[in-house]
Amino acid sequence: MTDIKLSNAQIAWRAAQDIADGAYVNLGIGFPEMVARYQPPGREVVFHTENGILDFGEAPAPGEEDWDLINAGKKAVTLKPGAAFFHHADSFAMVRGGHLDVAILGAYQVAQNGDLANWSVGAGGVPAVGGAMDLVHGAKRVAVITEHVTRKGEPKLLERCTLPLTGVGCVTRVYTSLAVIDIAGGRFVLREKLAAISLDELQSLTGAPLAIEGPVADLTVPEL
Repeated sequence: MTDIKLSNAQIAWRAAQDIADGAYVNLGIGFPEMVARYQPPGREVVFHTENGILDFGEAPAPGEEDWDLINAGKKAVTLKPGAAFFHHADSFAMVRGGHLDVAILGAYQVAQNGDLANWSVGAGGVPAVGGAMDLVHGAKRVAVITEHVTRKGEPKLLERCTLPLTGVGCVTRVYTSLAVIDIAGGRFVLREKLAAISLDELQSLTGAPLAIEGPVADLTVPEL
């Protein structure tokens, strides 16, 4: 297991760079929420949360929270001009109606065909069924941000998921602590990797073959 890797903040920064101007975006609870901090200057992104807010902003400063204004992860948020509130059911109607451009979620496992497992670690774990099961089928694009391996050093990118699935064939891009990988044609296609890690080492930490289609760019991010 390599000690060379991106921090969670750096993974979130890299994912944020690919969100198009004007996109409507849902961020998964926890780690994915960090993506909202790193929107490029001048780019407008409208964030949606399943509990019924559209166009929320950055987290408030400590001590300035209004606990009537929270996201689906029960974290305090601020509002941008023009933000809207609506019923929980209307929020899910937006999701199921295909009105979100992007959903960025965390993962326990991702399979080379795009299957996602992110709600249960299996027997002995505490399952957390939530909006992700709607998001993976309602959003136009689903991306994942994650560590490349588990805390035990086991691959999170696999030929087949072994944990209960959140969605089937839904993920199109994965941003990890070591690489940026597309899912296309039932394969992991390597697009970017850290320059400090060799292709052989990256492959040894990945539980399915990495396909190479053209040049692989260096994965570069700022210090955060």
